[in-house]
Amino acid sequence: MSEKPQPNNELTLKKSPSRSAVNAELLAEVEKKRDAKAHKDQIRLDSMQDAVKSILKNIGEDPEREGLKKTPLRMAKAMLFFTQGYEQSLEDLVNDAVFNENHSEMVIVRDIDIFSLCEHHMVPFYGKCHIGYIPNGKVLGLSKLARIAEVFARRLQVQERLTRQIATAIQETLNPSGVAVVIEASHMCMVMRGVQKPGSSTVTSSVLGVFQEDPRTRAEFFSLIKKN
Repeated sequence: MSEKPQPNNELTLKKSPSRSAVNAELLAEVEKKRDAKAHKDQIRLDSMQDAVKSILKNIGEDPEREGLKKTPLRMAKAMLFFTQGYEQSLEDLVNDAVFNENHSEMVIVRDIDIFSLCEHHMVPFYGKCHIGYIPNGKVLGLSKLARIAEVFARRLQVQERLTRQIATAIQETLNPSGVAVVIEASHMCMVMRGVQKPGSSTVTSSVLGVFQEDPRTRAEFFSLIKKN
């Protein structure tokens, strides 16, 4: 009579991947995404260079002359830099820079330099942005206020919309008691062409929450952003 096989009571443990293996996989994934982005950027650069060459030809220039040979590439790279805000998200920008803080007085960051491109003529407008908000239990790292302004400025814009987008982004991020944004800018489309009025500036504002509801709070903000 043959013996019955004895059951194997030992547990079979699945071997977990080592930390180095996991790190290697993560690194490979990051490199894959980086390579894909580089490929996409190269396709965009090639297409934009062809467009710039066409513009140069149509204004009567020779894209092959010494001073212009690298202009299409330079302009393509510059345009991607000027409009990099399209590829940046508010969530990634803010990241972990929102802090719980029992502060309910006005916070203002004044004289933030902004540079943008007018969407009508694609020429620059530039100036200063002033941001104020009244916290409601949360505050944002001060440098992030400037970064929010930059993200929206690095797109084709009109000043009115840019002002509103900055205010709305801060409102959505912090849910404060109120937000106020003022932009003072000079537009090259008014200086280099059209009415050709150097020295003119455009002022826009966007107020939300208590800044919109309370004239005294709004007046305090405007008085604080005035230059001494």
